[in-house]
Amino acid sequence: MHSSFAKLAIVLAGAMYFALATTAQNSDWQVLKTVSPGQRIRIALRDGKTRDAKLQSADDSALTIDRGQILNKNDVRRVLLKRKGHRGKHALIGAGIGGGTGLGLGTAVDAQCSHESIFCTGPYGKIVFTPLFGAIGAGVGAVLPANGGWQEIYRAE
Repeated sequence: MHSSFAKLAIVLAGAMYFALATTAQNSDWQVLKTVSPGQRIRIALRDGKTRDAKLQSADDSALTIDRGQILNKNDVRRVLLKRKGHRGKHALIGAGIGGGTGLGLGTAVDAQCSHESIFCTGPYGKIVFTPLFGAIGAGVGAVLPANGGWQEIYRAE
């Protein structure tokens, strides 16, 4: 029992350290200088308003966004960066799930073949169902929402 408690304490301590390290990293304004011009950002201002814009530049005291608008560092509460979508990843996952399902179904159909069967597919159940269901799974995965979401890169202290 002591061993389980010690393992749990180590995991919780690691999680707390990671959370604190991530928070400390997000309070560094300098990280905004590493964002490429033209990337989509979401800025939460201290007055409660939120702006979605493309970053033009960042310096030590301000952000310059769409149409040359300047936002002073003191007015900015949070900055989030738009992440890339994962449509290709979703399609690959769908293809894997569909292909595995097709292989299982094809194996089950092929196993039903016997000398008394009226209709027997031989090994063709696996050959047909695996790519068919794989293609269906890839199609379903590709049409899933692919937005990457937002990642916080700065939070005022």
